[in-house]
Amino acid sequence: MLLSEHITLEEMIRSEWAERHGVPNQPGTAVIENLKLTAAMLEEVRALILSRVFVHSGYRAVLVNVGVNGSPTSKHPRGLAGDFTCPDFGGGSNAVICRTIERSKIVYDQLILEYSWIHMGLAEAGVIPRRESLTKRSAAAPYITGIVEIENGDSEPAD
Repeated sequence: MLLSEHITLEEMIRSEWAERHGVPNQPGTAVIENLKLTAAMLEEVRALILSRVFVHSGYRAVLVNVGVNGSPTSKHPRGLAGDFTCPDFGGGSNAVICRTIERSKIVYDQLILEYSWIHMGLAEAGVIPRRESLTKRSAAAPYITGIVEIENGDSEPAD
């Protein structure tokens, strides 16, 4: 099932953790509608940077989110977030992509430069998006306000 021109439901619900642990990761109808919004946002990123967007994590059932140590306030269980990379992007690092998104008119609630991917989340219906930008240098590191280039090219944790 296509959620947008280039993004399928299957890629937005794929979870290696869920598969390894035999946990179902199937969204309901309301979450699928949210996933369509998230896919549309990711399509805007694709058009902005002229590069394919590879989704690493979209929807996560609550049990999956707990299993991957996701935040209790994560938007993934509601279908309002996507973690992605742009492996074909020739214009620089993930930090460059994040700064390009920040300068764009793409509507997002949260943009996070993670240590090996980019996280984007949408606000709930009726809530004004914060357009918050953060950086997380490693799984154990605290969040830093703003998009900060990670010393070693923003693709590996900086220990």
